[in-house]
Amino acid sequence: VQLQASGGGLVQAGGSLRLSCAASGRIFSSHTVGWFRQALGKEREFVASIGWSGNSPLYADSVKGRFTISRDNANTVYLQMNNLESEDTGVYYCAARANWKMPYDGWGQGTQVTVSS
Repeated sequence: VQLQASGGGLVQAGGSLRLSCAASGRIFSSHTVGWFRQALGKEREFVASIGWSGNSPLYADSVKGRFTISRDNANTVYLQMNNLESEDTGVYYCAARANWKMPYDGWGQGTQVTVSS
């Protein structure tokens, strides 16, 4: 089963976007969901994650205070991105894992975020 990220686009620096991540209920209801991004020519990096009950949000230092991860009861996880910077440009992916010992899985195609300066 793959997770599907959506909501990307082109935005000016300082602007906002909200990304969505959707998957089957069986996956989402008991898994931690993470957001990752990959800039052109760089390795994929962790952005944020949220526990199965909506608790324990974690953020990369580079996005703290600007991005907010949340999840609703309809099997969707969101990434609200404010005050975007050119360094936030990249393809954003979401994935899920059953617990901290397991690797993230369910990678989909991702969604492109482009921030113009």
